[in-house]
Parts: sequence; structure tokens; C-alpha cells
Amino acid sequence: MTTLAPAGSETVRTVDAAWRRLAAQRRLYSILGFGGLALALVLSMWFADESNAGHFWDRLPHLFDFLSWLIPHDWADVPRALFDLPSPADNGTMEYNFPVGRADIGAGFYIPEYFYLMLTTINVAVVSTIIGFSGGLLLCFLAARNMMPSAPVRFAVRRTMEILRAFPEIVIAGLFAAVLSIGPVAAIVAVGLHTIGALGKLYFEVIENIDMKPDEGLKAVGANWIERVRFGALPQVMPNFVSYAMLRLEINVRASTIIGAVGGGGIGEELKLSISRGFGAKTIALIALLLTTVVIVDQLSAYVRRKLVGDAAFLIHG
Repeated sequence: MTTLAPAGSETVRTVDAAWRRLAAQRRLYSILGFGGLALALVLSMWFADESNAGHFWDRLPHLFDFLSWLIPHDWADVPRALFDLPSPADNGTMEYNFPVGRADIGAGFYIPEYFYLMLTTINVAVVSTIIGFSGGLLLCFLAARNMMPSAPVRFAVRRTMEILRAFPEIVIAGLFAAVLSIGPVAAIVAVGLHTIGALGKLYFEVIENIDMKPDEGLKAVGANWIERVRFGALPQVMPNFVSYAMLRLEINVRASTIIGAVGGGGIGEELKLSISRGFGAKTIALIALLLTTVVIVDQLSAYVRRKLVGDAAFLIHG
């Protein structure tokens, strides 16, 4: 049996002194680290301000001037812009041409322009997520150490996925726009390729933590590699795979909007034009529609993840 040293013994005093010394040393290192980081941040901002014509500190008092330009003269114009209704302030300029651009779907019915553009953005995100899910699913088992014994194959697949996710979607879209022209197709390819790389990494990390007993049983009865993947590994990881895919769908909605601002189609392009021209009602309508869509997609994906993983995984245990 081990006996505890008395509270006032030399051993306790030595341990307490050592602990206090280490705590003070750690506190000092933390202060020095945060201080160095803050100094580097200030110096970098000063260097950037002095190296270009931005004059950040001189323009800082005017930070909210831009937002004041986007406040609509009549807040009722926001729903009018959203639903393509004419505005009493229409003066023939593009600022108030709300009914223009509505998408005719036949039989006298139409979709408001911004809803149609939002559908385009969502379509880009959904198709890109399907491409990324399919590509990641095909590659992840080849990259997992416990499923692919060949080191050269694992190395090649992992490096391929790293290359796919190394470049931002907007850079990939710019490269493909030169070949496929500006539009949703280039955006789908760009977001889809990036999604393959991102989901592939998440997927093979999940696979490397699965229970290998089903795989061992399938090996024992002579199952080949595809059968082991299909019946031993895939049932264990599919709920997590779909959960990650739904999470990636949320990210892809935002990525598709950003790419749209540089010519990828959808709501992003219209939002960029509206902000650059100072059209307050149109900008507020577009932002409101985008935020609402993101919230809906977020809630939908959370619902699907909960159904797949189970409510018990979301309970907080005290």
C-alpha cells in the first residue's frame, strides 16, 4: 500500500514549489507568446498601411459610410425588390426596375428573379455536393490504412485529394472558366473538385477508426476486397458519410454564392452588382434571401444528420 505524505512534510512542500514554478513559467510563456503575436499583428498592419494607398487608419472613421449608402430610402421597396413588384419611386433606372428579370415558367406563371437566381445557386451547391460525395466515396477506401495495404496506392490517392482541396474554389473556377466559359458549369466543376478533396480526407479518417472485426470475418470466409468494403466497412461509416455530406452542402451554398460573384452565375453575381452600384433595396432583399436560405439548409441538414446518427448522439450527458 502507498501512504500519503503529511500535509506539512518536506515532500509536499517540494512538489508544491515545483508546481508553482512550472505554473509561473507557463504563464510567462503564454504572456510572451500573446504579446509577440499582438506585436506582429500591429507591425504587419502598419507595414501594409504604409506599403499601399489604402491608408487604413486615415479611413477608419469612415468605416460605416458604405453601409449608410445601402440603406433604402423606402423599406417597403425591399419586399417589392424580392417579389418583383413595381415601386412608386421607379424613375426608369436600374435601381428600381424590380419587375424586370422575372423568370417565366409558362401558363402565365413566373418566378421572381431573385428566387430563380437562388435556385441556380442551390442547384450548383447540390450538384457539386453529389459530385464530391461520389468522388470522395470512391477514393476514401483507397486512402485508408486499414483497408488499403498498398502504401504507393495510399500515397497517390492522398496526394490527389490534397491537390484537389489545396486551391480555393474561386481559383479553380477561374481556371475552368477559360475552358468552359463563365457560368454555373464552371462553378459546379470547381466546387465539386474541391468537395472531393475535402470529403475524401474526412471519409478515410472515419474509415481508419472503424471496428475491423466484420472485415476479419469476411476475410475468413474468402470475401474479396470489394465485398469487404461493401459489407464490412460501408455499413459502419455511411451515417457519418452522409452527415459530412450534408455539412458540406451548407458550405457549398456559400461557396457557390462567392463564385457567382465572379461570374459563376446565381445570386452571387446579382449581389455583387447591387452592392457595387449602391442599390440599397435590392441589396437588402438579396442578403435577406441568402440568409434565409442558409438557415433553411442548415436546419434541414441538421435534421437529416439527427435522423441518420440518432438522437442519442446529440444528448448532453451531465
